Amino acid sequence: MHAHRRAARRLTGALALTLPALLAACTADPPSPAPTSTADPVPAEVDAARDELAALAAAAQDRHLTATYTFEPADGAARTVAVTSANDGTWRVDVPGWGQGGTVDVSLAANADGLFQCALPSAGWAQQAGCVRLGDADDAVPRKLDPRVQHPFTDWLEVLTDRRAPLAVSPAAPLPGVSGECYSIESTSASLNAPLDVGIYCYRPDGTPAAVRAAFGTLKLAGEPGAAPATVQLAGPVTEGEPVSREAPSPTDSPSAGTP
Repeated sequence: MHAHRRAARRLTGALALTLPALLAACTADPPSPAPTSTADPVPAEVDAARDELAALAAAAQDRHLTATYTFEPADGAARTVAVTSANDGTWRVDVPGWGQGGTVDVSLAANADGLFQCALPSAGWAQQAGCVRLGDADDAVPRKLDPRVQHPFTDWLEVLTDRRAPLAVSPAAPLPGVSGECYSIESTSASLNAPLDVGIYCYRPDGTPAAVRAAFGTLKLAGEPGAAPATVQLAGPVTEGEPVSREAPSPTDSPSAGTP
């Protein structure tokens, strides 16, 4: 009898200890679900556009040619820009009416010897063409000497092929009179030093740059491209003169770029 009473007391004590724990477990709030991202997924069309543009820009890097482009600057009259991308990777871009208040034609070129600006015979340059070395071939053109129209054919192609670059790319309607695929490019960085100008970039399937509309103006391919030379030739001899600036010279200034 006493043994049965002791067993009953032990069972009652065990229940007294376990029942509160069981009740607490039953009434406790269920675990919260794992947090999910609230960021919107990248639309498949936008992601595909980035891949397409990167592939076209890579083709443009391998596309060697001579071509002319109609250039409508943000300010000033339309003119024709000549582009040469040689088979050895050297390049040259001639920009009419850029220097000295729009009176001097200039040429930018990069070859094995460096980066050059050349002054070309024009309304404000009565002497022979002459060139000034600006730095190494892969150096940036100083801001005050930069017409910017050469970038879509040179260093901006590297940015467009870099998937890490802070860019948002989406399909765009073709610019008027332009054949090829066009893409709208926006910067996703708050930095003031964007890797390239935002705007509309258009390419033919073989990588030929067909058009660009950006802050500096609009470039459109004029006619069919020609064959590329083996290497580019500078417009004139290299001298120790000063490069041509964009600003018009004062009456006391005299031309010095390209002067022996």
